[in-house]
Amino acid sequence: MLPAHDSAKPYFPAVVCVECDSPIDALVALCVPRDEAMDLVAASWRDDEGGCILTTVDGGRSVAAIRTPTGQWAACHAFLDHACATRKEAERQLDKLLKRGRRGYVGERMARREATI
Repeated sequence: MLPAHDSAKPYFPAVVCVECDSPIDALVALCVPRDEAMDLVAASWRDDEGGCILTTVDGGRSVAAIRTPTGQWAACHAFLDHACATRKEAERQLDKLLKRGRRGYVGERMARREATI
């Protein structure tokens, strides 16, 4: 399970590190071991939407692979401390985090997609 954050607030800002062709590649780019990344992706197939895979890497850092509007997968640092009840609130939080040409997305946290690595 991810660190204790307000799970009633499902939307979180996420800053992009790199975009990849697959969710596995995005998770591996975030230092998630490949076998764990494959397990997370396989577990996410049960969900219809499958647009966000959220996990925690060693050291407690939250990361997410988020499907982009173009169909690629963004490897992102997830800011769960800035989680919000609405997408619009999370977009405002994201705007505060984006600096010097950074890009980001709003992720949606789903409890059944979360895992600790």
